[in-house]
Amino acid sequence: MELELLYEGKAKKVYQSDTNVNHLILSYKNDATAFNGEKKAQFYGKGRLNNEISSLLFKALEDKGIQSHFIKRLDSSTQIVQKTDIIPLEVIIRNIATGSITKRLGIAEKTLFEPALAELFYKDDSLGDPLINDEHAMYLTGITMEELNGIKEEARKINQALMEIFASIGVRLVDFKLEFGRNRAGKILLSDEVSPDTCRLWDARTNEKLDKDVFRQGTGDLISVYEEILNRLEAKL
Repeated sequence: MELELLYEGKAKKVYQSDTNVNHLILSYKNDATAFNGEKKAQFYGKGRLNNEISSLLFKALEDKGIQSHFIKRLDSSTQIVQKTDIIPLEVIIRNIATGSITKRLGIAEKTLFEPALAELFYKDDSLGDPLINDEHAMYLTGITMEELNGIKEEARKINQALMEIFASIGVRLVDFKLEFGRNRAGKILLSDEVSPDTCRLWDARTNEKLDKDVFRQGTGDLISVYEEILNRLEAKL
C-alpha cells in the first residue's frame, strides 16, 4: 500500500502513517540546499546520514529529559514521529558568532555569546524566512506569550543538552535551528530534525567545519563530514 504524501520540503518528504492516524513517516532526501534554495545539489547517502544522526540525537535528548515528536527510526532513511502542526517559527540559538549575524550586526567572527543568543525567524520561503520579534511571532503564528516563552526556555534547555552531547565527541555546537509543533493533545514539542543540516558544528581541536557549511561555502565533502559526525556519535552513544 502506497503511503499518502502530505508534504515535500527541501530535505524531507512527510507521509501519513498507514497504521496510526497520529503518526507520520519522515523520509530524508539526498537533496542539499543553501541560501534559501538558491544553491542545490544531491549527495547519495545524505538522507541516510541525516536520518541516523537525527535519530541518535533525539534519543540522546530524550535521555536528558527533552521530549520531541520522535518515536523511532524505521529504516535507514525514514523515521516515525508524532503528528504535529508545525508552528511557522525557526528558533536559532547562537553560541558563537558566525554566518549571517556577523554581517547583519557587525559582530566579530567567533565572538562567544554567554549566555547564548536566541533569535526568531518567520518560516516562509516566499519572504526569505525574515528575522522577527516576539510581537511579530505572536501575530503571525497565533501563539501566546506564555507559549513563546516556553519555546524559548525549551530551546535553551536543548542547547545545553546538545552542547554536552557534542562536547563528549569533541565537537563545538556553534549555532543551530529548531522547529516546534503542536501534537494532537495540544502540547508543543520539538519537531523537524536535529542534524548537520540544521546545526553548525566545529571540531573542538581544529575548528574544522563538520556541517552543511562545507556545501554552502564549497570547502569540503559533505558526505565525509556527515559520516564523521555519525561515527563519533555511534562510538559515544
